[in-house]
Amino acid sequence: MADDESIRIERQGDVLVVTLDRPDRLNAATPAMFATIADALTRLDGARAVVLAGAGRAFCSGADIAASQGAADPALATYDALTKSYNPTIRAIVDLGVPVVSAVRGPAAGIGCSLALAADFCVASESAYFLQAFVNIGLVPDGGASWMLPRLIGRARALEMMMLGERVPAAKALDWGMVHRVVPDEALEAEALALAQRLAAGPTVALRMIRRGVAEALESTLDEALEREAHDQRQARGTADSLEGGMAFLAKRKPDFRGR
Repeated sequence: MADDESIRIERQGDVLVVTLDRPDRLNAATPAMFATIADALTRLDGARAVVLAGAGRAFCSGADIAASQGAADPALATYDALTKSYNPTIRAIVDLGVPVVSAVRGPAAGIGCSLALAADFCVASESAYFLQAFVNIGLVPDGGASWMLPRLIGRARALEMMMLGERVPAAKALDWGMVHRVVPDEALEAEALALAQRLAAGPTVALRMIRRGVAEALESTLDEALEREAHDQRQARGTADSLEGGMAFLAKRKPDFRGR
């Protein structure tokens, strides 16, 4: 079982809160930290939504370059870190069966940017910024950034981020469609948790199919999307939450979804 004390894992009702807790290094990430995140996501223990956050004044300043400086082959060490830790963690977030909300304060740089944007909803504080700084040190984007960013903000803006290596502040990120909302710094955790709690109270099976369906639709034809929607709708219609939703609608009351 992966375990790193720089990751704090807490349960708040039906929400699992996963916090990068290395504030003295602006939550610079190590492979062990990401492995711990991935491990936590495999053990939701009934949680119906997840919040990803960073302690202190940063979400994540990127990979801890110092961690690989002593390696005999730093290039190979970087490759191993990506293929064995960082990439599987991004994949685990994308494939998760419940919604994910990221709460971003300060920098979300490098792999931290990918971590934030892999969530279904990204809530940014006014001090947040997003950065693809790889070009500034002769490297290339990783953590799925070259796949996510063009789909989120378009080719031109993605290339601007990646090839110029400049910060994208929260307000611009919102204008570009990179994040879902911007809130005051002091309200960040409460806003992200409230959103996650709302999602956790929703029809979990349907939400799982929605997030998977959107991901698949980005790579499918219209006919494939139509077929998948019909299949998913049949499955959703047979859930207890669908029955509850229908009865609540007829009774003009708020539905009590149980995630089944």
